[in-house]
Amino acid sequence: MSMGKKTVLVVACALVDVDGRVLIAKRPPGRSLAGLWEFPGGKVEAGETPEAALIRELEEELSIEVKPACLAPFTFASHAYETFHLLMPLYICRKWGGDVVPREGQAIAWVRAGRLSDFEMPPADIPLLAMLRDLLV
Repeated sequence: MSMGKKTVLVVACALVDVDGRVLIAKRPPGRSLAGLWEFPGGKVEAGETPEAALIRELEEELSIEVKPACLAPFTFASHAYETFHLLMPLYICRKWGGDVVPREGQAIAWVRAGRLSDFEMPPADIPLLAMLRDLLV
């Protein structure tokens, strides 16, 4: 058990469309883990709830409006990276306002749950895939 690593709280969302596909986004160049596919979301800022952070991030990244009642807590990832420990709640959202438009130059893809493992993802995201498959397949 390693001590002394800072725990970073990041929140993520599996947006699920009417066909049961999940939205993933490719991390742009210049960011850590660039080129890997991930669920949209981001860091929870001081004084923010995870839900408020996720609503803010989805609006900033994808131009969509999500109501708190439409976010269902699903599972979480707890992963030790080299310089920090990541704690990442994953929410499911099946209803949002507006069209998904990537605002940060990121590629996006709507993917069937059974095909998510075809995309290279950060290590913390990988354990979540089997749970999403069980839920959506």
